[in-house]
Amino acid sequence: MNPLSRIFPKLRDRLAQLRREAPPVCLQVTNITRHTVLANCMEVADSGAKRNKGLLGRKCLYPGQGMWILPCEAVHTIGMQFSIDLVYLDRKNRIKKLRSAVPPWRMSACLTAHSVIELPSGTIRKTETSLGDKLEFSSSAPPDDSAGAPFSVVK
Repeated sequence: MNPLSRIFPKLRDRLAQLRREAPPVCLQVTNITRHTVLANCMEVADSGAKRNKGLLGRKCLYPGQGMWILPCEAVHTIGMQFSIDLVYLDRKNRIKKLRSAVPPWRMSACLTAHSVIELPSGTIRKTETSLGDKLEFSSSAPPDDSAGAPFSVVK
Protein backbone atom coordinates (compact mmCIF):
# COMPACT_ATOMS: atom_id res chain seq x y z
CA MET A 1 0.00 0.00 0.00
CA ASN A 2 1.22 3.46 -0.85
CA PRO A 3 2.23 5.26 2.37
CA LEU A 4 0.77 8.52 1.08
CA SER A 5 -2.68 6.99 0.81
CA ARG A 6 -2.57 6.21 4.53
CA ILE A 7 -1.44 9.72 5.39
CA PHE A 8 -3.83 11.47 3.02
CA PRO A 9 -6.81 9.15 2.60
CA LYS A 10 -8.82 11.65 0.55
CA LEU A 11 -5.92 12.79 -1.60
CA ARG A 12 -6.23 9.86 -4.00
CA ASP A 13 -9.94 10.51 -4.51
CA ARG A 14 -9.35 14.23 -5.03
CA LEU A 15 -6.59 13.58 -7.59
CA ALA A 16 -8.81 11.13 -9.46
CA GLN A 17 -11.57 13.72 -9.52
CA LEU A 18 -9.18 16.35 -10.93
CA ARG A 19 -7.99 13.92 -13.63
CA ARG A 20 -11.50 13.38 -14.91
CA GLU A 21 -11.98 15.42 -18.02
CA ALA A 22 -14.72 18.01 -17.97
CA PRO A 23 -17.36 17.50 -20.62
CA PRO A 24 -16.43 19.25 -23.85
CA VAL A 25 -17.78 22.75 -24.33
CA CYS A 26 -19.70 23.07 -27.56
CA LEU A 27 -19.76 26.37 -29.38
CA GLN A 28 -21.61 27.38 -32.50
CA VAL A 29 -19.45 29.26 -34.99
CA THR A 30 -21.30 31.61 -37.31
CA ASN A 31 -19.85 33.56 -40.21
CA ILE A 32 -21.76 36.80 -39.61
CA THR A 33 -20.49 38.28 -42.88
CA ARG A 34 -22.02 35.47 -44.98
CA HIS A 35 -24.81 34.39 -42.58
CA THR A 36 -23.64 30.78 -42.54
CA VAL A 37 -22.82 28.33 -39.74
CA LEU A 38 -19.37 26.76 -39.90
CA ALA A 39 -19.89 24.43 -36.93
CA ASN A 40 -22.56 23.79 -34.32
CA CYS A 41 -20.35 21.75 -31.98
CA MET A 42 -16.94 23.38 -31.82
CA GLU A 43 -14.60 22.13 -29.09
CA VAL A 44 -12.21 24.59 -27.49
CA ALA A 45 -8.54 23.68 -27.05
CA ASP A 46 -7.31 26.40 -24.74
CA SER A 47 -4.94 24.52 -22.45
CA GLY A 48 -1.49 23.18 -23.25
CA ALA A 49 -2.60 19.55 -23.07
CA LYS A 50 -5.65 20.10 -25.30
CA ARG A 51 -3.65 22.13 -27.84
CA ASN A 52 -0.94 19.46 -28.01
CA LYS A 53 -3.45 16.65 -28.53
CA GLY A 54 -5.71 18.53 -30.94
CA LEU A 55 -7.47 16.10 -33.27
CA LEU A 56 -4.83 13.36 -32.98
CA GLY A 57 -6.32 9.94 -32.40
CA ARG A 58 -9.60 10.66 -34.16
CA LYS A 59 -10.68 8.90 -37.30
CA CYS A 60 -12.64 11.87 -38.70
CA LEU A 61 -14.53 15.08 -38.01
CA TYR A 62 -18.24 14.96 -38.76
CA PRO A 63 -20.04 17.88 -40.41
CA GLY A 64 -20.81 20.48 -37.76
CA GLN A 65 -17.84 19.52 -35.59
CA GLY A 66 -14.53 21.31 -35.20
CA MET A 67 -11.83 22.47 -32.86
CA TRP A 68 -10.87 26.04 -31.97
CA ILE A 69 -7.24 26.20 -30.87
CA LEU A 70 -6.23 29.32 -29.00
CA PRO A 71 -3.81 30.87 -28.80
CA CYS A 72 -2.29 29.36 -31.91
CA GLU A 73 -0.58 30.53 -35.07
CA ALA A 74 0.55 27.21 -36.59
CA VAL A 75 -0.75 23.65 -36.78
CA HIS A 76 0.35 20.33 -38.20
CA THR A 77 -1.51 17.28 -39.42
CA ILE A 78 1.32 14.85 -38.69
CA GLY A 79 -0.16 11.54 -37.57
CA MET A 80 -3.72 12.48 -38.52
CA GLN A 81 -5.90 10.15 -40.55
CA PHE A 82 -7.96 12.67 -42.51
CA SER A 83 -7.83 16.06 -44.24
CA ILE A 84 -9.08 19.24 -42.57
CA ASP A 85 -9.89 22.84 -43.42
CA LEU A 86 -8.04 25.54 -41.46
CA VAL A 87 -9.35 29.01 -40.63
CA TYR A 88 -6.84 31.41 -39.05
CA LEU A 89 -8.33 34.26 -36.99
CA ASP A 90 -7.03 37.49 -35.49
CA ARG A 91 -7.97 38.71 -32.00
CA LYS A 92 -11.20 40.24 -33.33
CA ASN A 93 -12.24 36.92 -34.97
CA ARG A 94 -11.63 38.18 -38.51
CA ILE A 95 -10.30 35.61 -40.96
CA LYS A 96 -6.62 36.17 -41.76
CA LYS A 97 -5.90 33.00 -43.76
CA LEU A 98 -7.75 29.97 -45.14
CA ARG A 99 -6.43 26.54 -46.07
CA SER A 100 -8.76 23.96 -47.60
CA ALA A 101 -8.37 20.18 -47.52
CA VAL A 102 -5.00 20.10 -45.76
CA PRO A 103 -3.95 16.44 -45.99
CA PRO A 104 -2.18 14.47 -43.25
CA TRP A 105 1.55 15.03 -42.71
CA ARG A 106 1.52 18.76 -43.51
CA MET A 107 2.26 21.98 -41.61
CA SER A 108 0.53 25.35 -41.91
CA ALA A 109 1.08 28.70 -40.23
CA CYS A 110 -0.08 32.30 -40.16
CA LEU A 111 2.21 34.36 -37.96
CA THR A 112 -0.35 37.17 -37.62
CA ALA A 113 -3.07 34.82 -36.36
CA HIS A 114 -4.26 34.57 -32.78
CA SER A 115 -6.21 31.31 -33.13
CA VAL A 116 -7.03 28.53 -35.58
CA ILE A 117 -10.23 26.65 -36.31
CA GLU A 118 -9.96 23.08 -37.59
CA LEU A 119 -13.02 21.95 -39.57
CA PRO A 120 -14.04 18.96 -41.68
CA SER A 121 -12.60 19.14 -45.17
CA GLY A 122 -14.95 21.00 -47.52
CA THR A 123 -16.51 23.29 -44.90
CA ILE A 124 -14.82 26.44 -46.24
CA ARG A 125 -16.10 25.74 -49.76
CA LYS A 126 -19.63 24.80 -48.63
CA THR A 127 -20.04 27.93 -46.49
CA GLU A 128 -18.32 30.23 -49.02
CA THR A 129 -16.10 31.54 -46.24
CA SER A 130 -13.56 34.17 -47.40
CA LEU A 131 -10.67 36.25 -46.13
CA GLY A 132 -11.78 39.16 -43.98
CA ASP A 133 -15.07 37.55 -42.92
CA LYS A 134 -16.03 38.04 -39.26
CA LEU A 135 -16.91 35.01 -37.14
CA GLU A 136 -19.04 34.89 -34.01
CA PHE A 137 -18.90 32.24 -31.28
CA SER A 138 -21.94 31.40 -29.17
CA SER A 139 -22.76 28.64 -26.71
CA SER A 140 -24.41 25.54 -28.06
CA ALA A 141 -25.90 22.54 -26.30
CA PRO A 142 -23.74 19.41 -26.49
CA PRO A 143 -25.17 16.90 -28.94
CA ASP A 144 -27.49 14.21 -27.61
CA ASP A 145 -25.74 10.83 -27.83
CA SER A 146 -28.94 9.15 -28.97
CA ALA A 147 -29.43 11.37 -32.04
CA GLY A 148 -27.36 13.03 -34.69
CA ALA A 149 -23.74 12.58 -35.66
CA PRO A 150 -21.49 10.88 -33.15
CA PHE A 151 -19.45 13.16 -30.94
CA SER A 152 -16.85 11.86 -28.60
CA VAL A 153 -13.66 13.05 -27.06
CA VAL A 154 -10.94 10.57 -27.81
CA LYS A 155 -8.61 10.21 -24.83
